[in-house]
Amino acid sequence: MDLISKHNVVHKLEKRSLLIAINCIAALSIFFFGYDQGMMGGVNGAQNYYEDHMHFGHPKADGTPEITNELLQGGIVSIYYVGTLIGCLVGGWFGDKYGRIKTIALGAAWAVIGACLQTSAMNAPWMIFARLINGCGTGILNAIVPVWATETAEHKSRGQFVAIEFTLNIFGVVVAYWLQYACNFYKGGNGSFIWRFPIAFQIVPLIFLFGIVWLFPESPRWLVKVGREEEARYILGRLRGETGEDLGRAEAEFQDIRNIAELERKTASRTSYWSMFTGRGSGKLHIGRRVQLVVWLQIMQEWIGIAGVTIYAPTIFRTAGISQTDVQWISGLNTITYMLSTLICVFTLDRIGRRWTLYWGSVVQGIAMAAAGGLTTAGQSHPEGSAMAKAYSSGAVAMIFLFTATFGATWLTVPWLYPAEIFPLEVRAKGNAWGVVGWSVGNGWLTLLCPVMFKAIKENTYYVFAAANVITIPMVWALYPESNQRTLEEMNLVFAADSIWNWEAERNFKILKEQNPELVQAAQRGHSALDPETGLPIRSSTARNMSLDVHGLSVVEEKQTFKH
Repeated sequence: MDLISKHNVVHKLEKRSLLIAINCIAALSIFFFGYDQGMMGGVNGAQNYYEDHMHFGHPKADGTPEITNELLQGGIVSIYYVGTLIGCLVGGWFGDKYGRIKTIALGAAWAVIGACLQTSAMNAPWMIFARLINGCGTGILNAIVPVWATETAEHKSRGQFVAIEFTLNIFGVVVAYWLQYACNFYKGGNGSFIWRFPIAFQIVPLIFLFGIVWLFPESPRWLVKVGREEEARYILGRLRGETGEDLGRAEAEFQDIRNIAELERKTASRTSYWSMFTGRGSGKLHIGRRVQLVVWLQIMQEWIGIAGVTIYAPTIFRTAGISQTDVQWISGLNTITYMLSTLICVFTLDRIGRRWTLYWGSVVQGIAMAAAGGLTTAGQSHPEGSAMAKAYSSGAVAMIFLFTATFGATWLTVPWLYPAEIFPLEVRAKGNAWGVVGWSVGNGWLTLLCPVMFKAIKENTYYVFAAANVITIPMVWALYPESNQRTLEEMNLVFAADSIWNWEAERNFKILKEQNPELVQAAQRGHSALDPETGLPIRSSTARNMSLDVHGLSVVEEKQTFKH
């Protein structure tokens, strides 16, 4: 394949080894994302940072931070999510236009600039600007990396591969916490090194990511979209195999991608962010509905409590009655439990599906948060340092550990995987960017309010998180169709129903699947490119025979019907 650089790993690796290599690069980006989030929990507790440079607090007599300007503390943290919001929109547009690989390189380069600015920050305005820039880089990466990973993975193991990546995400959080903890012993915990070095550390993986991503293959689905079918077919052949039992798998998938790309072009007439948000011009693809689903799934991911636990863990444990000397190592131990719990998702996500993963997560998380609030309140009704106060505090900490472990096994991965699965190829990067918009809004909103809530209502903040978990159960049940064990091309059939309700979508999907076998041959024929009845190669059907209307409207008629 002369069109692809001879240095590209696609020529040397194939099948599972190639998928693992792609997964490692995607995981490196996700590692940076986790590290950048976890880092601020320790930085916020560095005296040189909050007193001498940012000026939003001072230490108490016992060494714990006394925050005098909660809005400034929360603002420095949350401005990062304004950056991710801007960056994800840029990344989605750039990714659909110029490809997944170039977008990853752009995001890594941009994040390096932001990290350098953060490391050198001398005051609050400087740090605010630096975190805005760094957030833009993270937003670009978050918009495109899950898309690249899902577009190269097989539909039967797609969830497992993305779940592995998010194990590395939490490993980033673990590294951030323990690196910050170790730095606290440098020169007795005084000086700017203890917070500048952890910020600077993220530059190393980012530079490595920028340099190595050029050696990896572009998404075959994006290549089909832009008409580079020869390259796409070659990459698919290397990903799926071309010999023995694998014969025909790549061809069947390639034909599905070609057919769905043609159908999307004829069904949707508008692909701008505003058109996607309003749903105008998308016809039976119902892109507006998909946008609302991924935005709110990401917002709720943060409001069930994880944003507060990740960034304000020291504050949460102090609220539970833990001494300042124990807060940091307990927070770090919690992140290790968090990371190990993500391995549960690796083995369950493709078995029980996305919906059931969210269900059991919401139930356990809601109970844990409500119990943490009750135990903290009970502990504070006893004299500080008494046996009962310590017992209740230990119980509250255990509930926080239970919450983060459950989140790692459930809600961590699905809200990031789902947006990359459900959008049409024509706007998949932009669609995933809408998910990052939801994450940015939810995270920014919550991290801004967290210090205010913990000061105003203290342990009652846990009940707010518990209530959010309860809300998610009927929300997922009624509105979110299952994507597990379905090809990316099948998801257009799932969302073709005019009703917003999940049960209507599933009923409609069954009808359309029988009506449009050309769109789902990779899944229906067991990945075979040979017709089981005739033994002849399966040929691509013309787009005019395919429809997303259960009444049999042709795509051309459908486009006219939904024209705006």
